[in-house]
Amino acid sequence: MVIAFVLVAAFCLGLLAWHAITKRSRVARAHSGSPAWRNGRFRNVANTRVASLGEVWKTMRAHRGLRRKPQSPLPVATVRADVLSGPASQALQVTWLGHSSVLIELDGLRLLTDPVLSARASPVPFAGPKRFAPPALTVAQLPPIDAVILSHDHYDHLDRDTIRALADRVGHFYTTLGVGQRLIAWGVDAKRVTELDWWQETRFGPLTLAATPAQHFSGRGLRDGNSTLWASWVVLGAHERLFFSGDTGMHEGFSKIGERYGPFDLTLVECGAYNETWPDVHMQPEQSLAAHQLVRGRTMMPVHWGTFDLAFHRWDEPAERIRALAAEQGVHLVQPRPGETVRPDTALQSPWWRALEVNAVSDSTIKLIKETTA
Repeated sequence: MVIAFVLVAAFCLGLLAWHAITKRSRVARAHSGSPAWRNGRFRNVANTRVASLGEVWKTMRAHRGLRRKPQSPLPVATVRADVLSGPASQALQVTWLGHSSVLIELDGLRLLTDPVLSARASPVPFAGPKRFAPPALTVAQLPPIDAVILSHDHYDHLDRDTIRALADRVGHFYTTLGVGQRLIAWGVDAKRVTELDWWQETRFGPLTLAATPAQHFSGRGLRDGNSTLWASWVVLGAHERLFFSGDTGMHEGFSKIGERYGPFDLTLVECGAYNETWPDVHMQPEQSLAAHQLVRGRTMMPVHWGTFDLAFHRWDEPAERIRALAAEQGVHLVQPRPGETVRPDTALQSPWWRALEVNAVSDSTIKLIKETTA
């Protein structure tokens, strides 16, 4: 009996090992043509590092006492009726749904970037970073979506529940190498999933979509780090162009993107979740503005802020710092409330977030932050 049990156990373990080896082999063959795939993982062009748990813990203790969440819920604007129904706008306009989720309208099509419409950016519904306010739209409230664009697979950019709810409501899903397999596993028809490598392009109706380099990392568990690719995205219309940075640190590819695809009428650039402990994979506001300039952007809309507590800075610091920097350097900025729709020529909004804080970040604090990060 014992011998039989041992034999069965050995067979099962061998089967699991064989399955893991063949799966890794299939993945390696699938991505072997990508210049970003090296030694069994996706890699950035430049050498980068992610902070250790010890470094993160030390940084967290050093920044205790910062107000990393607003004192009251964020104001969510009512999304305009013309955005929710009828034909999509021919002219470029975007509606911020929070974090990096943006509804894009261009040339009569609606695109949605990194849709995360759940209460938390987390693998479980009862713990993890919780939204500062409900999303500007639920999945049920969304207008018809022609395509979803996904930058990478981190939980604050790829939400399983949102994707499952969108699976039969979206015309096509465009994402990076490896991430498409997650979508298929969650119920999206494989025929409606397209994976792209850096610098690859595809046509979608009147638009051209291109996956462009970013400097980041990927993974949703303890053993799948960098098994899928991360990217920024370019959306080229007949007359207008948009750049979406995804998550990224500062890298040389920005200037190449600007040379190949710029100038851009509007850029959606990450501006939040930064820290000196992980300088290679997220940008400080000064770098976010520089990235906008390097890709030859005209109007910049900061994203990736004001939705989740993901780093050790005040929740409103990114908005204040980028606003001050844009004013100093003459960059046209838009800072809509969640739910608000803007166009490249929309005037800069008032700093709406200051009404939520009695002790909002002051100009002197901004000056001190700039001096200490220079």
